[in-house]
Amino acid sequence: MSAEVTTLNNGLRVISDHMSTVETVSLGAWVDVGTRDESADINGISHVLEHMAFKGTKRRSAYQIAESIEAVGGHLNAYTSREHTAYYAKVLKEDTGLAVDIISDILQHSTMQPDELAREQTVIVQEIHQAHDTPDDIIFDHFQETAYPDQAMGRPVLGTAERVHAMSRETVLNYMYERYSASNMIIAAAGNIDHDKLVGMAISSFDALPGDRDFSREEASYKGGAFSETRSLEQVHLVLGFDGLSYVDPDFYAASVLSTLFGGGMSSRLFQEIREKRGLVYSIYSFLSCYTDGGMFGVYAGTGADEAPSLIPLIRDEMEKVITEVTDDEINRARAQLKASILMSLESTSTRCEQMARQLSLFGRAIPTEETVEKVEAVDNAAIRRVAARLFSGPATQAVIGPETDISTFTRLAN
Repeated sequence: MSAEVTTLNNGLRVISDHMSTVETVSLGAWVDVGTRDESADINGISHVLEHMAFKGTKRRSAYQIAESIEAVGGHLNAYTSREHTAYYAKVLKEDTGLAVDIISDILQHSTMQPDELAREQTVIVQEIHQAHDTPDDIIFDHFQETAYPDQAMGRPVLGTAERVHAMSRETVLNYMYERYSASNMIIAAAGNIDHDKLVGMAISSFDALPGDRDFSREEASYKGGAFSETRSLEQVHLVLGFDGLSYVDPDFYAASVLSTLFGGGMSSRLFQEIREKRGLVYSIYSFLSCYTDGGMFGVYAGTGADEAPSLIPLIRDEMEKVITEVTDDEINRARAQLKASILMSLESTSTRCEQMARQLSLFGRAIPTEETVEKVEAVDNAAIRRVAARLFSGPATQAVIGPETDISTFTRLAN
């Protein structure tokens, strides 16, 4: 990755990575605003704003926004997370100017007409209902809320139906004006793109962004606990996790290798011990969720009501084992998986684009691939066991949805 970075006079950062072997460009705007920046009464507004940005500007109707990008065979989309909102496109290289124009238009000149807002509120409420009807999806919201109770970090990205319906046009517009500024936005592009031309486009297109906006972000405070909901389902859905670490934590790479080794593939400990040897689950995996000031390490499993009681003791056993004993073969395999994933992702312009934006936001620079690979290679046996002990010894968070079962509650590994 050979990224170039330019900071404009208004504070907007522009980063690009030229790939001469492709005919496309992936580009977008990454805004350092997400669910954790919302107060309780407007939970879900970042996601509402993401939807409404596509519903018409002073120059284009909602249909014209969609039609203009699809007329050149491009794609336009967006997503909201707990710390960011992204608006991105993929086009042929000759249509880069159009993509920049559309994204700058929706982020600076959205009109958010009341009738469009009313329709989109209904759509979002349907999305919320769909999530609630999908147990292996909504379980993670309950897990997050249990880990971070009574704070923005624990609230759902989608918000609630009641709060979404209550949002007025003025509320959404004010939120956008207060949070979307040049200084907390990054324009990133990867593909067959000339950096200087992209900078010129950004200067001329993103000229109406408000000045620097100073707003504080509530510090995340992990608590942990247990959540359980009885539903008439065929499976029990379990998420078990612990206080984790941030992207900038020195143990980030060791935790990434640990997650891969512990539950990241078919050769991982959890998959082999719980699915392959005992047939107790269809799906089981571990995950590492990181934020700017913390994170979580967790395990998801889907199993039957009769098999569920065996899960917690088995997961506990595997946690205890990985703290005391890890083989070099396991570490080599996990490092290889992680390195392959990193290097294969570089073949995608979209992934490169997103990686650069995230790295620039977190570290103030794009991290060379060689540097990342070196840090993965440096993870050794002692680091894995040390990080496992650090992560698994604290208070646990447990969320369960499904038929009534005798599954036990995990509190902590070290009593």
